[in-house]
Order: sequence, then C-alpha cells, then structure tokens
Amino acid sequence: MFFIVSKLAWLVLQPLVVMAGLLALGLVLGFFGLRRLAAGVTLLVLVLLLVVSVSPLGLLMTAALENRFPRPELPARITGIVVLGGALDTRVARTRGEVELNEAADRMTAATALALRFPDAKLLFSGGVAGLIEEDVPEVDSAEQFFLSQGIARDRLVLEGRARNTYENAVYARALADPKPGEIWVMITSAQHMPRSVGCFRKAGFDVVPYPVDYRTPAGNLVWRPSTSSMRNLDKVNDSMREYIGLAVYWLRGRTDALFPAPSALAPSVTGSPAGSSALASVASPAVPSL
Repeated sequence: MFFIVSKLAWLVLQPLVVMAGLLALGLVLGFFGLRRLAAGVTLLVLVLLLVVSVSPLGLLMTAALENRFPRPELPARITGIVVLGGALDTRVARTRGEVELNEAADRMTAATALALRFPDAKLLFSGGVAGLIEEDVPEVDSAEQFFLSQGIARDRLVLEGRARNTYENAVYARALADPKPGEIWVMITSAQHMPRSVGCFRKAGFDVVPYPVDYRTPAGNLVWRPSTSSMRNLDKVNDSMREYIGLAVYWLRGRTDALFPAPSALAPSVTGSPAGSSALASVASPAVPSL
C-alpha cells in the first residue's frame, strides 16, 4: 500500500502539477467573480514559475543533497559493491528488447569500473519493477545483460529483482549480501539520492560505505549560476523536491535513521584507520574523478 500511495502522491506533488492546480484554482475563482483573489493566485503561479525556471534554487537544493556524503577513498580490498536501480529505462527494454541507460547511467558505469578495479568483490544489483500504471520488466534483467556485456563474470553477480523503492533496496540487499563483521560493502547510487539511501541501509542494519556518483551540480560558487535552459533548472527543483519529500516521509514512517542522514562518526574504517574512527572524516573533496 505504501508503494502505491507514494507513487500517486508524487503525481500531484510535482512542482509543475502544483502550479497547474493553482492556476486552475485562479480560473475558478475568476469565474465566480473573485477577481482580486484570482489575480493574486495567478501572480503567485507566475512568481513560482519564474523562480524555479531561471533562478539557482534547483542547483542549491540539489547541491545540499549531493554534498552530504563526500566520496571516500577505498582500501585495497572490498567485499562487495551494491548498486541501486534507477539507471535503466525499462520501457525501452520491454518494447525494444535491448538495454538502455537513462540520465543516472553513472550508477552502472561506476559500478562496472569498481568491479574491474576490485576483481574479487561481489557485485550486487537491487532493482525490481517500479512502475505503477503499466506492466513493466524488472530492472534486474537489464542490469544482468549490461554487466555481462561489460565483461563481469556471471558468478560475481548477485541479482535482486523484488525491490520497488529505496527501503526495499536496503532490506532485500542486506538479506542477499548477509554481511559479516569486518566486511566492507560499498554502495553506489546518485549523489542526491545518497542521504535517503544511507538512512534506509542503516535502518535495515546494513553498514555500507557510501560511494556517490551521478552528480548534477558543479562544485564551488558555480552552484549559484543557473543553467540557460529553464527546463534543466526546473528538473533540478523537481528531482530534489522528490528527495526532500521522500526523506521526510521515510523518517516519519521509520524507514530511515534520521530526517537528513549524515556521515557517521562511528562509520567503519575503509582506509585502515582504527575501528570506531570515522571512515568519512578525512575524505577527498566531493569533486567527481573521471571513471
């Protein structure tokens, strides 16, 4: 039920849908003769549209999420890599019969790069059917094809195809990985999605090393400079708003360990420092190295 409600709720909470609803309200108010109130609502919509489409609001909202977990340096050996679904276009896979990556493709390419760098590590992919309205195919099917095409041996793959959201990613991934004390599992997902993902994995009892990829904002002062494309600015507001709403709802539902999860001072060491010290206390800057 939570999955269905969350999907339906987001259909009406998206910024453009909210603005369209307000505009419709203005028209109704005008029809009933409440012209001043209708003009006020219409002006509000125009201001909101201007702010989200030409200002750096989306960049700032996204950067706050992306910078929450800097990318750590990894040790010489790791146990496994967990990559969360969301980077595969399953509608293309279903209708054209071939693998297609979407704008979050860095999740898959970064996972491949780490799998090649750490040839003894398992590669666990978690992603099922996230569609609500139409029948779809699990992401895990395309993921298997993709990783095999990149030269990853089949016996290294651990494939999980039931998860429909981030919380289920964490629960089902932990069950498959069955992590033991001292093991190091690296989790890959989009940088803006990392706070919610870490919160869910902590709640599920799966202590992972966050490895954010798929950055959508520049570092430094450039974050104050919006794109010349109004749709790109709007997209960032839309995507980051979804994450903030998701963080709040997951926290209220007890699915994450904090409202806005942050690097823990008790994180396991990933560079050989004594146990109990922070693995993320002395990481590199959040700039993204080439893969």
